[in-house]
Amino acid sequence: MKTLLKILGVIILLAVVYAVIAILAFDKNYHFEQSVVINAQKEKVWQHVGSLKEYNVWDPFSKADKDIVITYSGAGDKVGDSYHWKGNDKVGEGEQSITEIVPNEKLITKLHFIKPFESDAKTAFVLTPEGNGTKVTWAIDYELTTMMKIMKPMMDMNMKKMFDQGLGNLKKIAEK
Repeated sequence: MKTLLKILGVIILLAVVYAVIAILAFDKNYHFEQSVVINAQKEKVWQHVGSLKEYNVWDPFSKADKDIVITYSGAGDKVGDSYHWKGNDKVGEGEQSITEIVPNEKLITKLHFIKPFESDAKTAFVLTPEGNGTKVTWAIDYELTTMMKIMKPMMDMNMKKMFDQGLGNLKKIAEK
């Protein structure tokens, strides 16, 4: 029994030490990005990236809830256009709006998360020529709360999984 308590004590101590280090060492500004090269001209890729409606065709986040409700404001391809989503606990609720567009090159959006927690983020999709294809870079930036700093390694793993899945979906659609 003493050995079990010692092991449990060491585990708790390590968890506390990690939490303190994470809070002190990790920057509050979070940036994550992933890229893929798509074997298609950027004008063709842009058809699937330059519109919020088309984005939701390949976006893995909205696919996490088959009953998600998405309401669009505008055509989805101009500055100011947006959509509101409301889904289950995995998807939450929020809004995404276009803040900047450079056709065939860049789409910048503001994400406003409402549930499960309120926060704001900025996303960017940047298209650049790469050989005979197009490199698509998907990035997200936001500010981490103290508790989110502790979860940063798990967030990185989840973001990598979701961005890889989304960019893979985009690649399949754009290369057809």
